[in-house]
Order: sequence, then C-alpha cells, then structure tokens
Amino acid sequence: MKPLQGKVAIVAGATRGAGRGIAAGLGEAGATVYCTGRSIRGQASDLNRAETIEETAELVTAKGGIGIHVQVDHSVEAEVKALFERIDQEQNGRLDILINNIWGGEKLTEWNTPFWEHSLSKGLLMQERAVKTHLITSHYGAPLLVKRKSGLIIEITDGIDYRYRGSLFYSLAKISPIHLATAMAADLKPHGVAAVAVTPGFLRSEEMLEHFEVEEANWMDAVTGGKPDAEHFSQSETPFFVGRGVAALAAQKDLIERSGQVFSSWQLSDEFGIIDVDGRQPHWGNYAKQHGFL
Repeated sequence: MKPLQGKVAIVAGATRGAGRGIAAGLGEAGATVYCTGRSIRGQASDLNRAETIEETAELVTAKGGIGIHVQVDHSVEAEVKALFERIDQEQNGRLDILINNIWGGEKLTEWNTPFWEHSLSKGLLMQERAVKTHLITSHYGAPLLVKRKSGLIIEITDGIDYRYRGSLFYSLAKISPIHLATAMAADLKPHGVAAVAVTPGFLRSEEMLEHFEVEEANWMDAVTGGKPDAEHFSQSETPFFVGRGVAALAAQKDLIERSGQVFSSWQLSDEFGIIDVDGRQPHWGNYAKQHGFL
C-alpha cells in the first residue's frame, strides 16, 4: 500500500504553487485530497490567473490518489463551514490531514517600502487572506481531527523563523502561520492531534516562471537572464518538492513528538531522501546560509 492510502486530506489553497504541489504529493502517496480555492474553469479569482482547482484535483488523481475539487473562499465563514460538513458526510467523519496554504497576496506587497508608506488597505487585506482564512479553516477543520483523536494540521509559510522578510505586512502574514502552528499544537496535543509549519525554499511556481519569462522546460535560462535575484533561481525547487516532503512527513508515526515545530523542504529532503520531479535535490538552506540569507 501507498503510505497515505485510505487517508483523507484537504489542501486549502490548492489552485497553484505550493498548494498544487502538496496536493499532488499527497495524491502520489495515495490520499484522497479535497482541493479548494476560488478559481474554477470559467471563473477566475481576482488574481485573474489561468490555474484552477479542477486541474489540481485531476493531477491528484493522475498521481494515484483521489482528487476532489471544491470552490471555497476561505475568508467566508459559511463556505468553510459547509466544506467541512461535506467532508464529514462524504468521508464518514474522517479527516486526517489539513493543509492551510491560503495566500492570495501576490499583488499586495509593496517591497522596499516602510510600513507607514505601504498601502494600508493592501497590507490589511494580506492579513485577511493569509491569517484570517487560516484561522477560520482550522476552527472548522480541527473538530473532525479531535473527534478521531489523531491527525495533522500543517501551516504553509515562507521562512523558518521570525526574522524580518523585507516588508512588515508580508512578514506578519508569513510569521503568523508559524505561531499558529505552535499555538494550535499546544491546544491539540491533549487530543492526539499535531500541528506544524512547513516552508518551501525558492519556489519555482507558475508566477515565478512568468516573472523570469521562462517555462519549466527551460527554467535555467532565467539564471543568466539579468533580472534581480536571477542567480539565486539556480537553487529553486518545483512545488512538487515540498509536496513530496509534506506527504512523507504526514506518513510518520511520531507526529505528536514533532508537533509545534517548523520544517523546511530541504530539511524534509535530508531526512526522507526527497528528490524533486526534475531529478534534483536542491538545498535552499545551505545556499541561503552561504549567502547570508539565513
């Protein structure tokens, strides 16, 4: 059997990027994966991108799992409540893994701008999309895990610590999930449920490929393309790298002992021997330390 065969997971924010990669990784390990997000075919979110949750669910199934797409705006409490009621009914009360990956802040951060000059409306919307949504989702998802006295909540973030990330609003949005995992771990431990945070490295997402004006097939061309940070792109990883790491982590028997911790894609790769889909084993941690990022 595959390591997550028979397990039920939800990836909240599975439309693209790390969310899609994680959903695929869970599917590759045999899980049934509910893939949620705002963008469906013929109805894009305000980000106006082409990726959809249907595509992600189809990828999960193609990888060997069972993919189920559900359109959900995780900032709307009623929609989230209905989602978990549906999972409860369809899966006979079973939920094993909850991934909080809702983001939607791609166009909201004003880099190299002091917080008092940053758009306040954009900064607050970022917190609503990246923090409030996680709180709402965990509030309605945790009872299914607690009822079975097992399971795992994973907060997906950017970075492994509390250091400044170049923008107050971005930092707050990405540090908050780390503390959410720590705090949830404390509340959930008596009930046998674990909570952790996980970060990818330099993610070679759909948007990042577009930024560097390359595709996955020729992504290395970006390294010499002359754009800022292009040289660091050589150490990038596909979304499937962190996805495989999350799947390996979720299959472990000692989740309670790991609860409250922060894990990185490169750390999971070191521990579980994760190889990216392109055959590489990138290690952003080592690279970042060499260049003074960590």
